[in-house]
Amino acid sequence: MSLLGRDLAIDLGSSRTRIYARGKGIVLDEPSAVTIDGRTGKVIGYGADATGEETCWPVSGGLPADGDLARRLVKHFLSKVHRRPLARPRLVMALPDGSTPIERATLRDVAYEAEARQIRLIPHSLAAALGAGLPVRDYVGGMVIDIGRDSARIAVLSGGEAVTTTAVPSGGRAVDRAIARLVEHEHGRTLDEREAEAAKHQAGADGDPSHRHVTVRARDPETGREHDVRLPVERIREAAGPAIESIVWAARETVGGCPAELTADLGERGAVLVGGGALLAGLAQRLRESLRMPVRRAERPLECVALGLGTCVDDLGLRARLRRRR
Repeated sequence: MSLLGRDLAIDLGSSRTRIYARGKGIVLDEPSAVTIDGRTGKVIGYGADATGEETCWPVSGGLPADGDLARRLVKHFLSKVHRRPLARPRLVMALPDGSTPIERATLRDVAYEAEARQIRLIPHSLAAALGAGLPVRDYVGGMVIDIGRDSARIAVLSGGEAVTTTAVPSGGRAVDRAIARLVEHEHGRTLDEREAEAAKHQAGADGDPSHRHVTVRARDPETGREHDVRLPVERIREAAGPAIESIVWAARETVGGCPAELTADLGERGAVLVGGGALLAGLAQRLRESLRMPVRRAERPLECVALGLGTCVDDLGLRARLRRRR
């Protein structure tokens, strides 16, 4: 095995990339970011080292938006965790549900060009369900609501397969922008994307939102100086309202497309929230009210897809066995 390379899972997310190593768990968790020198056009930073105004995000919706930069990003991350110059790893990656053959081929190309020896693609919804601990091997309905950086993806699974899926372009970044607009309109300050995301996560922490505030570092556009700004969690929830309602609508549409027997299962088992947007305060409650079913946040919502892919790495025959059962 030392000659052939390690078995790894890569959750190539729009916001962060996580790598799971067989037998070790998650060994890398960094932003899916690349910084380019504006004068030379050369890459000067990847992942945690990518900072500044020239930072770009070459992944969108779990697929490469910029094939060349995505390939370089994956190759950089692999070099950090797979320190075997003469060996090439086997990779397991998530393929967004409903992807076209061209998108599938593009994802494979990125992996192979990053020097993978073999690539297995697992449906994104299945990986998220496995990571959230849903009983995907059973022929009962289970619902996963994954709120990523660029989109929210909802799927109902049964017997290891997605029965119905829906996606809307209303993810965590839409909420981040809403928080930034809130700071600009009410405080006259500018808030960068990372501070807005941090505020979103803080607002989703446990506790009574009516009695809590979060503090962010915002910049005065005239002086350039940074100042602390206190934001009530309730105001963050109100600002995020339109994005939340888009997700609620998509979830209702997904449930409406299910067979009656699966709808009954969902009424009992409910849905699980994963992804960075799952931390948004008030989202689970709003979904429970609209769907009239239990809705819970996964224990490790940010890592669910990586953990689910890791399950497939630890048991490479799992996907095949699920297919044979159908």
